Amino acid sequence: MDLPEFAIEARGLVKTYPSLRGAPAMHALKGIDLKIPRGSIFGLLGPNGAGKSTFINILSGLTKKTSGTVSIWGRDIDTRARDARAAIGVVPQEIAADVFFTPRESLDVQAGMYGVPKKDRITDQLLSALGLADKANAYVRQLSGGMKRRLMVAKAMVHNPPVLILDEPTAGVDVELRRQLWDYVVGLNRLGVTILLTTHYLEEAEELCDIIGIVNHGEVVACEPTSQMLKHLDSRAVVITPGESLTTAPALPPFETRLRPNGDLAISFKTHEASVEQVLSAARDAGIHIRDLRTEEPDLEDVFLALTYGADAARVGAP
Repeated sequence: MDLPEFAIEARGLVKTYPSLRGAPAMHALKGIDLKIPRGSIFGLLGPNGAGKSTFINILSGLTKKTSGTVSIWGRDIDTRARDARAAIGVVPQEIAADVFFTPRESLDVQAGMYGVPKKDRITDQLLSALGLADKANAYVRQLSGGMKRRLMVAKAMVHNPPVLILDEPTAGVDVELRRQLWDYVVGLNRLGVTILLTTHYLEEAEELCDIIGIVNHGEVVACEPTSQMLKHLDSRAVVITPGESLTTAPALPPFETRLRPNGDLAISFKTHEASVEQVLSAARDAGIHIRDLRTEEPDLEDVFLALTYGADAARVGAP
């Protein structure tokens, strides 16, 4: 069987919750079109209430769509629901584990629910890969929050699905455990597993994701390769370390200036309107002695703010 071009494909996906007690109907998804390429790490971003969880719940079968079509690994979720569900593993935001089971028992029970024969189970492999081998026979209630989160990832992978959905997987996890988790996820991706990730850590999405889709108010407002998305904002900042301390940011029209807590002066400009040399000339004309300087490009947070809260929210050069 030929592998599908897209691991997940949604067309015209709509979810409307009916009105209750006189309140208007809520349109959680308003015709979502998304194509997630096979083998990618796809970041799905958006503010709270944007529709991310609704989209994931439809994929996992927890929520029924109102209209539109969705396929997972080439399998329509309506006509081949069982096959579509078997193609994904889902790590939800909430930690859900039977505290009276051990991690090994939890994984074996989960594998049994997917019909994986005992001889084909990869329980010990998953426990080792996620740093839980030494806790394999401890009760889940004895695990730390980070360990429980990793156990959730292992449970999602017991049937070796080609698509893994991670819904805020590192929420509440410390930096070291977050890095361990992502090392494992990147390793899975290199083996061919497609990853769909939602996260509020924008630097995490920028580092990990090949493609990023941003949703807002139930609509896709952007969907592009990460590097291409960062090019949309033409704002840059020249950050000057002045030779003499400044008490206030000098006015350098038409540029925006900000004095940072460490004493650096950030001067923002539009690349289609000015050059770095023009910015430096304005600074010199204002009598600023330049001891050191660097330029800063927009990051994913700037793009996210501009697309979800308006262009004025982008803050290249902010303190």
